[in-house]
Amino acid sequence: MHELSLCLNAVEIITQQARRSGAQRVTGVWLEVGALACVEESALRFSFDMACRETLAQGCQLHIIHIPAQAWCWNCSAQVVATRYDECPQCHLPTLHIERSDGVQIKSIEVE
Repeated sequence: MHELSLCLNAVEIITQQARRSGAQRVTGVWLEVGALACVEESALRFSFDMACRETLAQGCQLHIIHIPAQAWCWNCSAQVVATRYDECPQCHLPTLHIERSDGVQIKSIEVE
């Protein structure tokens, strides 16, 4: 369950940033989750709630922003939205290179 380690790391960063800004409490967190990140949303939400316990982020609302996979074709240089095993919709060759959307990133936090 790698979602828990992702959330523990994210909550550590979130609470550090909140303390730096003098916040009393984190009320909302926006996470970008790439389509190819291999993250199960329900496990992410459960893990996030657990990771937030007894921190400034306890009880905050988690907002998940789903980011589609972005790729470009080695053959024809087309920029496309794709899955890991797609062929290029322009030249129909299996030459896509995934540029991003395989990670989890903190987009923003809301504090009091």
